[in-house]
Amino acid sequence: MAVVYTDVFLDPKTGIAKFNNVMTKLNGEFQKVKDEITAMQTRAQALEGEINKLRDAPAGTPIDQRALQAKVDQLEQLKKDIQRKAEDAQGDYNRRRQDLFGPLQEEIGKALEAFAKARGINVIIDAASVPLLYAADSIDITRAFITEFNSKNPATASATPTP
Repeated sequence: MAVVYTDVFLDPKTGIAKFNNVMTKLNGEFQKVKDEITAMQTRAQALEGEINKLRDAPAGTPIDQRALQAKVDQLEQLKKDIQRKAEDAQGDYNRRRQDLFGPLQEEIGKALEAFAKARGINVIIDAASVPLLYAADSIDITRAFITEFNSKNPATASATPTP
């Protein structure tokens, strides 16, 4: 019996190198939409500042109520647009993440099975998913598996075919 901490696989420095490559690729694909949402949020903050400045004008300062209402309406619409764009982007991101990580997770699962068979291990418990009260260090195969996987599966190799 052995335990493995699969959450360590994701560590950018000591984890499985292919995970980092896939995550970098995924984040790169969504950088443009992230930048668009950030720009929209910045615009919303600026509009909110303009609205507050108009509302907080000293008493007796003439305020164009139509202009103020137009800014309020514009801000409300912008907030809705931001929310929609963020929800759409999150859905797209999750689907693409599954597309990219699914094959890698399958590859790691097969490699973990081969690793276990080669060492006569009959059971591996994912300690990242199952609470353990105690596990001796001698049955933790996480480091050994990551080292072997990274050596047999260089990060420069393509993890998944690009659609």
